Amino acid sequence: MSIWTEISPTPFRVEYVDAAGVPTRTLRAGDPAAQAVVFLHGTSGHLEAFARNITAHAAYDLHAIDMLGHGYTGKPDKPYEIADYVAHLIDYLDAVGVDGVHIVGESLGGWVGARAAVEHPERVRSLQLLCSGGTVANPEVMDRIRTSTKKAVTSDDIELTRKRMRLLMADDASATEELVEVRHAIYHTPEFVAGVDNLLSLQDMERRLRNLLRPEDLARITQPTLVVWGRQNPFGDTPEATALHEGIPGSRLELFENCGHWPQHEQAELYNPLSLEFIGKAAG
Repeated sequence: MSIWTEISPTPFRVEYVDAAGVPTRTLRAGDPAAQAVVFLHGTSGHLEAFARNITAHAAYDLHAIDMLGHGYTGKPDKPYEIADYVAHLIDYLDAVGVDGVHIVGESLGGWVGARAAVEHPERVRSLQLLCSGGTVANPEVMDRIRTSTKKAVTSDDIELTRKRMRLLMADDASATEELVEVRHAIYHTPEFVAGVDNLLSLQDMERRLRNLLRPEDLARITQPTLVVWGRQNPFGDTPEATALHEGIPGSRLELFENCGHWPQHEQAELYNPLSLEFIGKAAG
């Protein structure tokens, strides 16, 4: 099964939106008259991370984007902090005329979504945090992300990209060869190579610490929130998920077995109905 055959039962289009001067690659699908859902990927990721979720969510006005400096989106030459990602997200929503959105954020995307929910509560209808980053600064994990990504970007050896993708998954088979090839192609565009340090800047301890979501930040999240975590997540143990859940008032926690860092992909058959139920309740 290909990424595109998984998506193709649903009419979709891939286009570039000018988000306050940043050309932003987006996959749009679903019903433009319905409430909007936006998918936000993780560090060094791209919209294809949600290929297994597009058709399931086609009842909504669906947007899967390459975030600032990622994928084929524009790459301003500066280190990216969470405020930069949030500003880009809001600029994108403004550009496409979306006032309120259900945010589904994986890893870095969850961190960005949570900060958007705090700083722009009027724009966020609900929040899903899939193995979300942003609450801890673990030097070992940060070094693993930085080192594995830099090796894959600075070498033409596709095996390094394959290892980087497999690092995310509980089962190596979940890192399909097509996903590996897509990421390898993105990693080796001249623009991505030139800007890789900018998108890895949150792996710097000083910068990360000033961007973290503190307990007082989590307590300000009033939107319906779903926390989804893989029990084999290589970038964060389940106590981290529990702390995130307990810090956000009224949130819901779901732990997936046989799952690493991409629950929406690795366990799509469990995740999709859960997500639809959650968004449906939040949408009223």
